[in-house]
Amino acid sequence: MLRIGLTGGIGSGKTTVADLFRSHGFPVIDADLIARQIVEPGQPALTELAQAFGADILHPDGSLNRGELAARAFVDPERTALLNSITHPRIQAETARQFAAAEAAGEPAVIYDMPLLVDNGLHEGMDLVVVVDGDKQTRLRRLVDSRGLSEEDALRRMDAQVADDVRLAAADEVIDNNGPVEGLADQVAAVVEKIRR
Repeated sequence: MLRIGLTGGIGSGKTTVADLFRSHGFPVIDADLIARQIVEPGQPALTELAQAFGADILHPDGSLNRGELAARAFVDPERTALLNSITHPRIQAETARQFAAAEAAGEPAVIYDMPLLVDNGLHEGMDLVVVVDGDKQTRLRRLVDSRGLSEEDALRRMDAQVADDVRLAAADEVIDNNGPVEGLADQVAAVVEKIRR
């Protein structure tokens, strides 16, 4: 089974590209979805996060206030590392379980949609690495306009990720997402064609 890592900086449009791969019949293991699931109420990671970052990162109903956690976790490398030490081992365990399930089901290829693929050195374990690329200003505009982040928060999150040139250096295939979204379909179709060959 081919393991295809899909990554890109925050705001690059990686989720849209993952959906395009899905439309071609590829199963997608979504690291962001797994990351949300492991911090649902009742999960051990949520308790640990509240202990590490303060109980007021929780909403009154006990669910995670993501904005408040982000505001505290992305202030410096040490706090970001603390967040990652709590969440990443659990994300990796569930990811391994999903890869094993896909292999058992006889899937020829699986897309691993992982924002921090290169940051965490996980690209080394992939058969192919696809990077969705967008220039910093385009990504910043998307984060402010479509996700409602402040410019300061968006820049802080971008700076917490690996540099764009490092991510691009790990790429086997680059999908350029500086233009309109319509341009993505043809680029993904071309990558799909190479994978199937």
